[in-house]
Amino acid sequence: QLQLVESGGGLVQPGGSLRLSCTASGFTLDYYAINWFRQAPGKEREGVSCISSSGDNTNIADSVKGRFTISRDNAKNTVYLQMNSLKFEDTGVYYCAATIAPCSRDFRYGMNYWGKGTLVTVSS
Repeated sequence: QLQLVESGGGLVQPGGSLRLSCTASGFTLDYYAINWFRQAPGKEREGVSCISSSGDNTNIADSVKGRFTISRDNAKNTVYLQMNSLKFEDTGVYYCAATIAPCSRDFRYGMNYWGKGTLVTVSS
């Protein structure tokens, strides 16, 4: 079964950190760009970050620039999203998605695979 599984979400205080993981099973991530999206309660889903298949190219949304970092370890078939200095507005369900298309600044390309998401709650 081909699937992406996110992990690492949870409850964190403002200013705290979390590291999300996106692991593939049933296929290798080597040939895919991996995107992170999030959806806050009552809001539309938005793109957060993308990393190319090689890891050479990344992009990050302005709303999280300087606080979030994306990386990948193809040997572990896993992509990470390091989230620092978390804010209330970072609360939401975070999804990873794989695409054979390149990363785009506006996250406009379709995704081939989606995970089911992991919940991040920033609260005091």
